[in-house]
Amino acid sequence: QVQLVESGGGLVQAGGSLRLSCAASGRTFSTYAMGWFRQAPGKEREFVAAISWSGANTYYADSVKGRFTISRDNAKNTKYLQMNSLKPEDTAVYYCAADSTLGPIAIATDPNEYDYWGQGTQVTVSS
Repeated sequence: QVQLVESGGGLVQAGGSLRLSCAASGRTFSTYAMGWFRQAPGKEREFVAAISWSGANTYYADSVKGRFTISRDNAKNTKYLQMNSLKPEDTAVYYCAADSTLGPIAIATDPNEYDYWGQGTQVTVSS
C-alpha cells in the first residue's frame, strides 16, 4: 500500500504562485509513476501533469503547459507541482496519484490507470 498526502494548497491572487507537495509512505515510491489531477466544482476530474518514476519523462495538459512544473525527489519520497502565473480557472481541488504498473519512462494521463490517490488539497485563485 502507498499513502499519499498533499499539501501546499491555499488562496492566491491571479498571477501568483503555489507549490504543491505530495508525500508518499508505504511501498517503494521511487518505482511509481506519479500524476497530478484536479477537479473543479461541477466538473470531471482532469489531468494536469505526470512524471515517470525515473523522472526522465514529464507531460502536461495544454492548459498548464509553460506555467506548471512537475518534479520528484525520490530520496524524500515526495513529488511537487510548482504552479506559476496562476489563473482563476486553475481553481480546483488538486489530487496526487501514483501508478505502480508503469515502466521507468512511461507516464499515464488517464485517472483510471492510477492505483493510489491522496485526499486532495484546495487551490483557489482570485481575480
